[in-house]
Amino acid sequence: MTTVTDVSSSELLAVVAARELAGRQTVFAGIGLPTLAVSLAQLTVAPDAEIVYESGVCGAHPTHLPETIADSVLITGAEAVLSLPALFGYVLQGGRIDVGFLGAAQIDRWGNLNSSVIGDWHAPKVRLPGSGGAVEVMANAREVFVVMRRHDRRSLVETLDFCTSPGPDRAAAAGFRPAGAGVTRVITDIGILARGERELELVALHPGRDVEQAREATGWDLKVADDLAVIEPPDATELRLLREVVDPHRVYLR
Repeated sequence: MTTVTDVSSSELLAVVAARELAGRQTVFAGIGLPTLAVSLAQLTVAPDAEIVYESGVCGAHPTHLPETIADSVLITGAEAVLSLPALFGYVLQGGRIDVGFLGAAQIDRWGNLNSSVIGDWHAPKVRLPGSGGAVEVMANAREVFVVMRRHDRRSLVETLDFCTSPGPDRAAAAGFRPAGAGVTRVITDIGILARGERELELVALHPGRDVEQAREATGWDLKVADDLAVIEPPDATELRLLREVVDPHRVYLR
């Protein structure tokens, strides 16, 4: 039997994220782990899922994994290629995205994201890429999944250094009315956090992890669900598909 120790962090996160896509139809995916997860889900739990990329490609059927959102491999065989105004105005703002995948350098307990700067805005320690389309995805996708490679107090923080993509509560407090539910799932190498009544709480752990580890690695007082689950490790079929079919050339697996 495959155990967690046989699996890389990228494989673990991709498999668990793919399972969370069961029953979803339209996924706004970024490059990297989101692409791995959606591609695996199409071969397992969500065969009819349609992948939408920020470059305007809808219903992509690439012959191999794209390396950027503008990779030409996304165009060939795609169901449609839209202009950015059509993509954001009709598809995203029209409420046609079931799940938006977002990454971030920091996330807080309310599901607000920082992908702009670490440190003070005027003299940051690190300057990051910024929003891109993340604000629109956060506001308009029915729900948002975040995959975090690192589950530690620098990434899951009490207070963001900068809020790039506000969740629904913060947006509403500023006078905006987001259509989506915001971040509903955060998938890390420790477990899964899900949105409770308002804030993110721990709902599942990977085998070998425990609640104290999760709390120690989280920058706020992490709530734990009463029915805390243990996540099934990736099985042989999921790993074979991921390694041999989805990403045999290790574009993103590492």
